[in-house]
Amino acid sequence: MITHGNTIEILSGNSNRPLAEAVAAELKLPLSDAEVGKFSDGEISITLPQTVRGKDVFIIQPTSAPVNDHLMELLIMIDACKRASAGRVTAVMPYFGYARQDRKARPRDPITAKLVADILTSAGADRVMTMDLHAAQIQGFFDIPVDHLYGAPLLAKYYKNKMDENWVVVSPDVGSVGRARNFASRVNASLAIVDKRRPKANAIEVMNVVGDVKDKTCLMVDDMIDTAGTICQGAQALMDNGAKEVYACCTHGVLSGPALERLNASPIKQIAVLDTINIPAEIRNNPKFKVISVAKYFARAITTVYYDSSLSAIYED
Repeated sequence: MITHGNTIEILSGNSNRPLAEAVAAELKLPLSDAEVGKFSDGEISITLPQTVRGKDVFIIQPTSAPVNDHLMELLIMIDACKRASAGRVTAVMPYFGYARQDRKARPRDPITAKLVADILTSAGADRVMTMDLHAAQIQGFFDIPVDHLYGAPLLAKYYKNKMDENWVVVSPDVGSVGRARNFASRVNASLAIVDKRRPKANAIEVMNVVGDVKDKTCLMVDDMIDTAGTICQGAQALMDNGAKEVYACCTHGVLSGPALERLNASPIKQIAVLDTINIPAEIRNNPKFKVISVAKYFARAITTVYYDSSLSAIYED
């Protein structure tokens, strides 16, 4: 079994081509001219004009909206590379879609994160590289190596020089406490928690704030912002409890449905987001948002994997 290619080849689907181009530029490599299109009936068509035989192929494709189209693009590109005798194929998924369906919360629920992991493996992926899975144990759904990168170092680096003893890191819900605690330790700040109850999907009721936020500048930390209901109501709860200002940051800016409208109307002063998902110009040009690139981070990870070096240094930085 071939487990390693002799040169690096960078491919990209349509999900986040700007990020793929930035990663390729960091690696000083050309981005492959893979043709990713559709037949008239909507079927996805993939053509690889150049050879990938014996190469170490990295396909950069977050499975963001439209999730199913981008997932199918990735699967077909993996299959095309394997059938073209690529030495190794790594699915680089800065954002792993379907990660929220990682357990049976109710009877007869699917565990779609496991299903997607199985499909990627069946398609021929030799390893997966991703960032900030919704639940870290999703790594165990795969029977192939998973390189799980973290967005906290990039976000902490951006905020660390701005923060003083009057800042407090806030978890927007109980489920994110571990992530917020880790972030707080990186920036040497105290921790608070917004306790909430969720009666149904995408609807929350904020109950109270655990921790001292009065006259403090609060930084809410989460892995993703989707419809922004949690983060906006949490921000309002912080202000109601005497917070001076509220900032927010996340790894994945899903920003679906009413998210942009809610965030613009919220008391949040600024939202920092990584570009694991393609950020449209409407948001990049919005003064309320700060977009931080993950290109250099992923380029370094790809180089490390290619040379069979340890990723520990990246995790620790």
